Amino acid sequence: MTPESTVPPPPLPAGEVEPAPPAAGSQPAQSAWPAGVEYVGFLRRAGAAVIDLMILGLVTMPPLYAVYGEDIFEADRLLLGRFDFFVTYLLPALYAVAFWHYKQATPGKMAVSAIVVDARSGGQVPVPRLIGRYFAYFISLAPLGVGFLWIAIDRRKQGWHDKLVRTVVIEEPY
Repeated sequence: MTPESTVPPPPLPAGEVEPAPPAAGSQPAQSAWPAGVEYVGFLRRAGAAVIDLMILGLVTMPPLYAVYGEDIFEADRLLLGRFDFFVTYLLPALYAVAFWHYKQATPGKMAVSAIVVDARSGGQVPVPRLIGRYFAYFISLAPLGVGFLWIAIDRRKQGWHDKLVRTVVIEEPY
């Protein structure tokens, strides 16, 4: 772990105040942020994405080929039918959101020991925000992938999709 990548918990959002200290004799509240949190950078996250894309390719290509044959490789349109829509667009969204919800990481992120957490609390991210995170990937991708490249220069290693839904990707603490 390098000193640059070990960071304290994030500052409180604008307008929020530090909670009052605990009453005498009571236990202080435990922070969800473990000591020495390490944000996961661009190269590890890109490696995780490659693993996830390989898994999705292995899962989606055989049924698409079985239904559409060679047309799947030579199509001049984005969508060949309802089955193509389900396998190409819905299945990857379900894959990502389900793994983020149940494991806090896709298999690719698990392979690089990374998890997706709430940027403020360090805890589990609610499903509606996970769905938003998936669709925010398209925003990160749209301007030549700049939203993903942003991870390499951001202090907390957040892509635009992370910033939009208030998530961070951290080293798995256990």
